[in-house]
Amino acid sequence: MSAGNSAREAILGRVRSALAQTERVPVSSIPRDYRTERPTADLVGLFCERVADYRATVERVEPGELPAAIVAAARAAGARRVLAPAGVPQQWYEALSSEFGQVDDGTDIDTAGLERVDAVITTAVVGIAETGTIVLDHGPGQGRRAVTLVPDVHICVVRESQVADDVPAALRRLDPARPMTFISGPSATSDIELNRVEGVHGPRTLHVLVAPG
Repeated sequence: MSAGNSAREAILGRVRSALAQTERVPVSSIPRDYRTERPTADLVGLFCERVADYRATVERVEPGELPAAIVAAARAAGARRVLAPAGVPQQWYEALSSEFGQVDDGTDIDTAGLERVDAVITTAVVGIAETGTIVLDHGPGQGRRAVTLVPDVHICVVRESQVADDVPAALRRLDPARPMTFISGPSATSDIELNRVEGVHGPRTLHVLVAPG
């Protein structure tokens, strides 16, 4: 046996000896007391701050002000044709219809029709304070995924009760069987020289309205 092999066997022998004297602890018995809550003085305020960090527009409004705030956001974005998925409150439809005329609910619209939509107005399922992320599971009021990716403007209403402190807390509120879209600011990308281009993979403008409830 060469000197190299002899040294190797000696080292492995010591490892085997040490392992033999070590008590084996079942993986299931290892405590995993991870912290599940991170108290924040102003959770909703943190969410708004982080959403704004992504160059999105964020605005806190009272419930009675929501229809007017939605119309104002769409008007400020220069929208002419808007879409509000089936399931949003009737008051939103009425306010939008009085301003923009016919409002599509996205039920039968195809891709060509979506390309003619200037702004989409949706609800959300969760907001994440730590990351400023909005999560859609495409239930009532949120529409299918294409509805929130093709139009150039996305106006999203998030309720204060929907804001979770971090990603693990948000995931506990979500149904893993549903399709999910995580949105952190307007769609953006950059080239090798870090020139930022917005609106390549989704809406160029994201306007978040945060309301009690």
